[in-house]
Amino acid sequence: MFKNYLKIAWRNLVKNKGYTIINVGGLALGMAVTLIIGLWMHDELTRDSYFENKDSIAQVYQSQTFNGRTGTGPAIPLPLEPALRDGYGDNFKHLMMASWTQDSYIKYKENSISRPGNYMQTMAPDFLNLKIIKGEKDGLREINSIMISKSTADALFGNENPIGKVVKISNEYDLNVTAVYEDIPFNNTFNDTEYIIPWDNYVANREWIKNSLDNWGNNSFQMFVQLGENTDMETVSSKIRNVKKDLNEDTAEFNPQLFLLPMEDWYLRNNFEEGKQVGGRIKYVWLFGIIGAFVLLLACINFMNLSTARSEKRAKEVGIRKSIGSQKGQLIYQFLSESFLVVLFAFFVALAIVLLSLSGFNELAKKEITFPWGTGAFWLISIVFILFTALLAGSYPALYLSSFRPVDVLKGTFKAGKYAGLPRKILVVLQFTVSVAFIIGTVIVMQQINHAKNRPIGYDREGLIQIPTWSADFTGKTDLMREQFLSSGAVVAMATSSSPTTRIWSNRSGFTWEGKPEGFQEDFAWTEVSPEYASTLDLKVIQGRDFSRDMASDSLGILINESAVKYMGIENPVGTIIRDSDEEDPGPPMKILGVVEDIIAQSPYEPVKQGWYVYDRHNNFSYYNLRLNPAKSASENLAVVERVFKENFPAIPFQYDFVDDEYAAKFASEQRIGTLSGIFTALAILISCLGLFGLTSFVAEQRTKEIGVRKVLGASVFNVWNMLSKDFLKLVTISCFIAIPISYYIMNGWLQDYPYRVILEWWIFVLAVVGAMGVTVLTVSFQAIKAAKANPVKSLRTE
Repeated sequence: MFKNYLKIAWRNLVKNKGYTIINVGGLALGMAVTLIIGLWMHDELTRDSYFENKDSIAQVYQSQTFNGRTGTGPAIPLPLEPALRDGYGDNFKHLMMASWTQDSYIKYKENSISRPGNYMQTMAPDFLNLKIIKGEKDGLREINSIMISKSTADALFGNENPIGKVVKISNEYDLNVTAVYEDIPFNNTFNDTEYIIPWDNYVANREWIKNSLDNWGNNSFQMFVQLGENTDMETVSSKIRNVKKDLNEDTAEFNPQLFLLPMEDWYLRNNFEEGKQVGGRIKYVWLFGIIGAFVLLLACINFMNLSTARSEKRAKEVGIRKSIGSQKGQLIYQFLSESFLVVLFAFFVALAIVLLSLSGFNELAKKEITFPWGTGAFWLISIVFILFTALLAGSYPALYLSSFRPVDVLKGTFKAGKYAGLPRKILVVLQFTVSVAFIIGTVIVMQQINHAKNRPIGYDREGLIQIPTWSADFTGKTDLMREQFLSSGAVVAMATSSSPTTRIWSNRSGFTWEGKPEGFQEDFAWTEVSPEYASTLDLKVIQGRDFSRDMASDSLGILINESAVKYMGIENPVGTIIRDSDEEDPGPPMKILGVVEDIIAQSPYEPVKQGWYVYDRHNNFSYYNLRLNPAKSASENLAVVERVFKENFPAIPFQYDFVDDEYAAKFASEQRIGTLSGIFTALAILISCLGLFGLTSFVAEQRTKEIGVRKVLGASVFNVWNMLSKDFLKLVTISCFIAIPISYYIMNGWLQDYPYRVILEWWIFVLAVVGAMGVTVLTVSFQAIKAAKANPVKSLRTE
């Protein structure tokens, strides 16, 4: 019987090729969007699945309160590690200190490469579930050892066996390669860990870390843990919550609260407000899931509308079948089999679309998603997906068509009824409500991105490059390099800094100044710079003056930004003396020399943080900042800069970043969301228009005789166009009135996440309405004008 159903369904589809193409095309687009979004969601939700012990891994976070505002992050003090190990060790299988991921130069013989990696304690291979290809898994036992990834080994050694070879790190010290491990897959937190060096080496070679072993106020480190058996995250978090406060009275005023953030939350739920977890990237996962569901619904609505619109053409078939004994259930199965066949064809077309577009989607979304051909779960889900879509698209038409009374149909008295078209109208309204809401949402996302992009950043980023200086080789050569760069003609200004221009790497507190409010808990962004920093970046000094090499006293000077002036509550900041409140080692007092305009060094969507630019008298720089000669091309300048660099540092790879590229990267996430939203919105509109096109074609076909009579009686092309178009335009107008308040509510809520945000203006909604109306007119007009220009004699003769 089922075979017979499919055979009849096939004949009906072939007989009505135009409607079949519209149905298959619309469903294929909808299913392709849903499949791509489904693959993306799976990739997001299964991040870190490489780690077998994922459920028991966590990172230690802390919340601290400054002046009534609570901030939360993973930075912790170094003394916390022995405190947790000695006092709460029974709760952990592993407790591991780790550096922040950092790029280092790795040299073997004459081959030198730059790779990101970490310093970790000896349990790292077990903790990270590393798959060892060569060497020993416990390869971090010796302080001068290093474990490297396969890709790093291939780049550095080629076909040579790396085990036992000696490499030099940042041209500072030698390390012995003890193991090569399989690259950690892309979709994992530690995928950029291409080398691991023992934590003891990190401490031994950095004086500032040795000085931090007992310093509870230096939150410059991170700690990962794996829970032991018979315990859980919440229990352990409650045990360690007040450890820092209890063991160090000096930090009690900030009310530090420790807790564990599970690995499953690192990527998707790592946003905090006032110490409370408020989600994160997970909101985009559900957002795109909703978009995929709605796009599929739009495609199914097309099928429903076209199937029910053609009901009168199928009425006689239903009547005959019922008169010879067919039951309603059999007719429902018949029509559902047609739906299933259309959906099956659409699914294979959708698979082709996904395969063709997946590489482009990966590039756009910064993913490495592969099609899961060999995954049984995927094909099982696909079968369920096909059946669900067929049921969703075909259930209403099947129930509607199978309900016809055979007596009325065969006597020729069957009429669809006054309200028969109402469900179709409701579905069209639903389609365009979703489409208009998508248009409004996409416009607002792009406007928010452009709003932040157009925000004054406080410096000139054109022609500004940064060169990392993480090797000891750079120490003591700053003046020489400045002289050579400037004399080369490729550089017009140079300065050093302890942080990149587009980031804040260090924060400091514990200072006093005249007029500081009682109990005020300060927190400043801290950047150590050479005297030429402001002039190199073209910072605007709005009060006081810049640093000067001609004045020896300036070595104890600082520049502060506008936000720091407001934060500190100083009316006349220039000349203010800043003292360290550390009674044991206060250091020399510093003097505010000038005030510079705020520059955006963190998120462009956030307020600028109060910052100090401190004269770097200890050579704590991490970057050369070079202003390229604007009179020459960038490629010409870079060639000269590289030559000068290699003449002085032949063993170090020449690396640089354009500051404008680094700044643009701050918009990458929102830009991707906006672009993907735009693409999905365009596809949603296209699907809606396909359905509208099919309905218009059917209405024009159904009213052929009426159009012919009207033309004979003198109706113009415009009169016929208006007759066929006005009903659809009314439906789209209703859709707009429904979509506007819904989209306003949703997008206004989304914007609340951004302190620096765009204001929702009326023209955004008008633009969406005009766009929807324009698309509707274009879609309907093709068939309407075609029908209006048809020869009435021919249409009347046909009837």
